[in-house]
Amino acid sequence: MFRANSLILYVDDVDRSTAFYRDILKADPVETFQDFSVFALSDGFVVGLQSKHAIDPKPQPSFGGFELSFSDATKEDVDRLHADWTAKGVEMVLEPTTLEFGYTFVAADPDGHRLRVCATDTTNVA
Repeated sequence: MFRANSLILYVDDVDRSTAFYRDILKADPVETFQDFSVFALSDGFVVGLQSKHAIDPKPQPSFGGFELSFSDATKEDVDRLHADWTAKGVEMVLEPTTLEFGYTFVAADPDGHRLRVCATDTTNVA
């Protein structure tokens, strides 16, 4: 059986988005091209940043919401990343809070794609 191994985000400016993800992920892209770059998120799963102006077929003008979730985190990771990203000027959509599934915050990348960081082990969340 085959499995999904990548997520492609359509972005307005690949260079700007590549710099943003390089900064928050603290990693270089594994591949870069004129209108596309790729970051490894885990073994076998990557996120691609594709210029929405250089893709065929053209993307739809608007789309449903989704979020890229980083849920292999501790409460301390959530707080540390929130502080780090806030200091970098990353837009926050949801400040750190405890929800029924875990301790989490939500940020947005330069194109408005939502990024959730979540500690799903609620036994250590106060």
